[in-house]
Amino acid sequence: MATNQTLIPPPPQQEEELHLLPQTTMDESLWSSLRENIRAAFFPEKLPPLELTSRPVKVREIWDRDAYKKQSASLSLVVHVAVIAALIAVSIMGAKVIKQQPKEIVTLIAPDLTPPQLPMTKKNAQTSGGGGGGGDRDKLQAPKGKLPKAAMEQITPPAMVIRNDHPKLAVEPTVVLPPQIKMASNMPNLGNPMSAIPSGPPSNGVGSGGGIGSGAGGGVGSGSGPGVGPGHGGGIGGGAFRVGGGVSAPKALDTPDPEYSEEARKAKYQGTCVLWLIVGPDGKPRDIKVARALGMGLDQKAIEAVRNWKFEPAMLNGKPVAVQINVEVNFRLY
Repeated sequence: MATNQTLIPPPPQQEEELHLLPQTTMDESLWSSLRENIRAAFFPEKLPPLELTSRPVKVREIWDRDAYKKQSASLSLVVHVAVIAALIAVSIMGAKVIKQQPKEIVTLIAPDLTPPQLPMTKKNAQTSGGGGGGGDRDKLQAPKGKLPKAAMEQITPPAMVIRNDHPKLAVEPTVVLPPQIKMASNMPNLGNPMSAIPSGPPSNGVGSGGGIGSGAGGGVGSGSGPGVGPGHGGGIGGGAFRVGGGVSAPKALDTPDPEYSEEARKAKYQGTCVLWLIVGPDGKPRDIKVARALGMGLDQKAIEAVRNWKFEPAMLNGKPVAVQINVEVNFRLY
């Protein structure tokens, strides 16, 4: 038989109170706390003097800077002395081991661009200027060989390869050279004595106008005209003929005065300008260049004046030839 039971909860237990502050402080009123603070501020409570019961003990200073500074300076001095001594020792030992190497001197030599000189006898080694050249438009350069007979007139130009075996009138080939020029050659065949090809198939050269070489005009060499060498107009030695050796000097026929430049006139500047020029067989000056400059625009004025000069041409064996000369052009204000 079931019995009805009623559960009655136990009575609640009273919580324990926490007292974090002193009881007097919690129970003190606001006015009392204010009064105590004012009194403590103006009338502080005097406490008895503090009595020390411990005594100071002297210990070693672990942060003594002077001690460490002295030690560091001493150590640094020793290290520096050792390093310097080691460097001196290494340099002395290295100087004994290393032998002085000889200096290599490289000398640069510019190539000689001057044309080869023609073989001439020692007695008549003085050249009078001039030159010539020729060729037959062959595919090969003319080989080295001797010159034909020298004469002041040319009827037949020289040739290594004869195109006409049976001419109607056989004339000995010649080159135009002054009679005082004597060529020294012991070669058996005709050719170009200035050629770089010592031997080879016969060829008149790549030039034109007859003759032998790479020039034009019936001569021998790279020039133009019936002469020999890199010059022109006959003769030998390069360039035009020079006065002397049978070549007469040209004579000035008409020499108008040059004009003054405005710059030189204002500066009252005067002097002499030297010009280098060639007087052709027609007596006209050409290829005018300044040999000694004067400045202030007077050099150009001198060239303009000399272009209008007229000469009696130089003569060689009764024939006019081109000749190289120097002329002086004077500039005077008074």
